[in-house]
Amino acid sequence: MRNMPIPEEVKFVIEKLKENNFEAYIVGGCVRDFLRGVEPEDWDVATNARPEEIQKIFPKSFYSNQFFTVTVQTGSENPRLKEIEITTYRKEAKYTDKRHPDEVKFAKTIEEDLARRDFTVNALAVEIARVQPVQLKIIDLCGGQEDLENKIIRAVGKPEVFRQTKAPAGYSRPGRKFRPREKKI
Repeated sequence: MRNMPIPEEVKFVIEKLKENNFEAYIVGGCVRDFLRGVEPEDWDVATNARPEEIQKIFPKSFYSNQFFTVTVQTGSENPRLKEIEITTYRKEAKYTDKRHPDEVKFAKTIEEDLARRDFTVNALAVEIARVQPVQLKIIDLCGGQEDLENKIIRAVGKPEVFRQTKAPAGYSRPGRKFRPREKKI
């Protein structure tokens, strides 16, 4: 994989989590954007640390939601890096209203966390395997890189959820195809 420029603020957050014996991965849309060559709007990190453990490591942070997300204030001059969201690995129960999970629970692994995501192109993670020189490893369990290259938006998991709802407006651009993942026999 080619080297991706990871901002110092993001590297710092990941290093601090790892120094405290936790796993930490860059996840979701920022990984997708990097692979597309687009600067991410924001940065998300997934970890096995619980919210209260994250807040002990990062005193300049806040946590007030049901999704296990702690927002770390970095003090960066760059508005895209002033806050970095760190979310504990999670898994979600069914979506009765087709939009919000009925229940959110802690997950044990990055693989469980990636499996709950909406689209394959968002179910990507990057591990910083080494800081100097930077060595990155992409975790792609759902074929998101291939779908990104082929400009296909494919649902992760059960496609019937996405047949009953519509894909976000940004995914309906010309040249993009929306294909729910079909059940393999």
